[in-house]
Amino acid sequence: MVEIGCVVLINRVPNGETFHQYLNPERPMPPEAERVHGLSDAFLADKPLFSDIVDAFLAFVGDDAIVAHNAPFDFGFLNAELARHGRSPLARERMIDTREIAKARFPGAKASLDALCTRFNIDRSARVKHGACWMRSCWQPSIWN
Repeated sequence: MVEIGCVVLINRVPNGETFHQYLNPERPMPPEAERVHGLSDAFLADKPLFSDIVDAFLAFVGDDAIVAHNAPFDFGFLNAELARHGRSPLARERMIDTREIAKARFPGAKASLDALCTRFNIDRSARVKHGACWMRSCWQPSIWN
């Protein structure tokens, strides 16, 4: 895991509280992963380890639901790191998967983030790579009403 980005939503509206952290994955970055997110070994070398931020992350998310696009993917990484550090996994019941919502709401249509941005006219011109930072800046809760 190399990045965590969270936004607090109250009634589907961001309240200004965020949690963002790049992480040193403690292993070399596979080239295919770097092509997706653009984060190099050199960039991540001085970032904190998951063990350094786990308490702050868990305090931030508390017992709240966690919304993510393709949430099972993210939960897999988070729970692997939590297990590695002797912590309880995040319960799957807390997971709200916007990819599954999109597939149910728009049957047969593409449900990728890019497809949804196109569908809802969300400007992604500043997006170069996939990452948690970009998701923080483009959240538009009205599309899920």
